[in-house]
Amino acid sequence: MGMTITQKILAAHSGTDSVQAGELILASLDLVLGNDITSPVAVREFAKLGKDSVFDRNRVAMVMDHFVPNKDIKAAEQCCTCRRFCGDMDITHFYDVGDMGIEHALIPEKGLVTAGDAVIGADSHTCTYGALGAFSTGVGSTDMACGMATGKAWFKVPSAMRIELSGSLRRYVSGKDVILHIIGKTGVDGALYRSMEFGGEGLASLTMADRFCMANMTIEAGAKNGIFEVDDLTLDYIRSHGAAEPKIYSADSDAAYDEVLHIDLSEIEPTVAFPHLPENARTFGEIGDIKIDQVVIGSCTNGRLEDLQAAAEILRGKHVAKGVRVIVIPATQRIWLEAMELGLLKTFVESGAVVSTPTCGPCLGGYMGILADGERAVATTNRNFVGRMGHPGSEVYLASPATAAASALTGRITSPWEVMG
Repeated sequence: MGMTITQKILAAHSGTDSVQAGELILASLDLVLGNDITSPVAVREFAKLGKDSVFDRNRVAMVMDHFVPNKDIKAAEQCCTCRRFCGDMDITHFYDVGDMGIEHALIPEKGLVTAGDAVIGADSHTCTYGALGAFSTGVGSTDMACGMATGKAWFKVPSAMRIELSGSLRRYVSGKDVILHIIGKTGVDGALYRSMEFGGEGLASLTMADRFCMANMTIEAGAKNGIFEVDDLTLDYIRSHGAAEPKIYSADSDAAYDEVLHIDLSEIEPTVAFPHLPENARTFGEIGDIKIDQVVIGSCTNGRLEDLQAAAEILRGKHVAKGVRVIVIPATQRIWLEAMELGLLKTFVESGAVVSTPTCGPCLGGYMGILADGERAVATTNRNFVGRMGHPGSEVYLASPATAAASALTGRITSPWEVMG
């Protein structure tokens, strides 16, 4: 029986010719990642192992992004623990205030992941790097500690779901709409512990920002990882960001898939996930007049330059609706600078929005935009669970940057097709 892309990567990293779904393997790791929330626990567990160094100081990364700049004493203590550990271990890839960004945008931008890599991160959205043709998945802090110590991790080899893409996206429709559509079809556990493998001729219609967004949100379908076939666009991104030489794996013609989902991209419409699950996907024929209080444009899902450009195109020369708070969060310092140089930040401020330093911020109910009881937000983030962005009585509606910007102008959930024609 043939292997999927994920299975081939896991076989190569476990030193075997082949693996099969359900098999337990010990795999070598190319990168171990943590952030300011998950790393302190890993640091304490690492100390219990009696190790005086990590397996490779160049293959461990810590990104201070959730509560940075520190919002309170607890956040400061968390980051202090990470700073001391990375100093003691001489960690090469430690990113703090002034050099940080939202981790899943920063790590690819820094060229720390390439095609064919095996990556674990103590954050569930580590699956983002599948956009580059890497196997990447979220783990707990204890697994992160063991990974830092040994450079290895145990995995149960996942079975796979094939997502066959055809057609091309229409104007003001993006990867966020595609993945919300897919999760709406599969449900939040439809890909439970499976690899979601994206391919087909429709891949050519998707930008790297689209792919990062889609891989990021495969966890919202319960997947172990999401992974894209490597094409010229992938290779251009990898090389332009100084990543290591890619190792390209392709699925065998007889690879086993639990199911194949066919998606015609030309049929995808602007899509919104209603509270309180990402699977509650609706298009605008099913959406009534829903007034909103806040819009958040950013996150590891949709804080890239292309996302900001999409929002700025809709906001340019206009003003957000009275009573609507709009928070724009570029995902990294580099993106912030590029947005400034392109005049996007001026567009946002003139439209009545505020622009933040890179941070996860409100996505997880951290800070920079917490909701009160009864308030509603349209957000380009990845989760809309009860209380995710603040009070348990608040509501979060997941959408693309274009839909979020259109909604900011009208004060209600609005399709970009409505405001842009």
